Amino acid sequence: MRTIVAKFGGTSLSDAAQFKKVRDIIRSDPARRIIVASAPGKRFEEDLKVTDLLLKCYDMAGGHQDFEPVLADIRTRFTDIIRELKVDISIDPEIQALREHLKECPDKDYVLSRGEYLNSRILAKYLGFTFVDPAWCVFFDEYGKLDGRMTRRTMEASLRPLHNAVIAGFYGADINGHIHTMARGGSDVTGSLAASAIRAEVYENWTDVSGLLAADPHIVDSPKTIEYVSYRELRTLSYMGASVLNTDAVLPVSDLDIPINIRNTNRPQDPGSMIVRKLPRGEIKYPIIGVAGRSGMSVIQIEKVMVSDGAGFSAIVLDILKDRNLPFEHCLTGIDTITLIIRSDLLENCKDELLGEIREALAPDYLGLTEHLSVIAVIGEKDTESSDANIRVLWCLMQEGIPINTINQGAGKLNLLIGVPEDRYKDAVRAIYTAIDKQK
Repeated sequence: MRTIVAKFGGTSLSDAAQFKKVRDIIRSDPARRIIVASAPGKRFEEDLKVTDLLLKCYDMAGGHQDFEPVLADIRTRFTDIIRELKVDISIDPEIQALREHLKECPDKDYVLSRGEYLNSRILAKYLGFTFVDPAWCVFFDEYGKLDGRMTRRTMEASLRPLHNAVIAGFYGADINGHIHTMARGGSDVTGSLAASAIRAEVYENWTDVSGLLAADPHIVDSPKTIEYVSYRELRTLSYMGASVLNTDAVLPVSDLDIPINIRNTNRPQDPGSMIVRKLPRGEIKYPIIGVAGRSGMSVIQIEKVMVSDGAGFSAIVLDILKDRNLPFEHCLTGIDTITLIIRSDLLENCKDELLGEIREALAPDYLGLTEHLSVIAVIGEKDTESSDANIRVLWCLMQEGIPINTINQGAGKLNLLIGVPEDRYKDAVRAIYTAIDKQK
């Protein structure tokens, strides 16, 4: 029996009208048997997500403030959906339980999980599917870390016997039943775990865009949708700011070669983007497929003659960062240089001390700090390393007069990381996207 796991995000389930779209999508293919649901998202630009309202309730309860008006807003969001869909379900017992929990000693993860819990129960009732509480089958260890292996085992036991099911995303529980939540976007991970547990044919991730875009639409007007991208390239683009999919959602399905299809709930006719291990036979391989970036970076450059001959030089630098619990984004090494790219906010209160410690430990010939940088990732398809794509990217930046502060290339394919001044970030993205567009 064909099985598709379909995850619907907050914008896809924000109100009754969106629920109806989701129902039509599910009914259009009987293989969509396992559904993962998020909490209601924004209905309009100024609106608040239900998860944000729940967080507000938690903060107010912790500050001994009256949270009842906010809780009433949350109840109204759900009851409006129930009323418009004419679903025979009452959430009042759950709202009362949440109220009592907030009055006592509220647990943040439990409070935040109620958005997914209630929305999934409503969706399951609306569809006539079985509701599955992830507290039964998404396992966290005693330290609050997701146990992927145990989760896949228990998910398989829970989901395989069911013909149709709705499982809430974003949270699970430990062996004592204590609720734990994932990072924002965690429902993507729940869907990926479910797809791997039942060996789904495909994992569909339904959102409010028609796939992964080749550039940020806030910077580039109407960027093209990427038709195919590899798991690895998606993780790079997502890490660098392309926020369509939680990067942790890639690993469970990539191990089993289950493709991810990013789709648009509001335009279900669009094919979206396919995330696969390698392109299907006959598909065109483009030298450049996407560009994404992150601002707020700083670069520390350390120069010392014959540094490559000094055993342990790089290790000393990394030990200094480790002792300070200071993560770095990238570490670039040359014959006589070590370059560290670190988030500026992490350096804000320690940069002088850090530079002093490096100077004392290494006695470098040169030690410099460059702030206010953006790092841009330019991703290309595998087997295009013989193309002139690298030259084209660098040439377009030179033509626009955009300085390049750092540059690093991954091995074996186009995977450039380019550091540019923060005030030229958008210009650089537009210039690189133009290079992408001209290749087709």
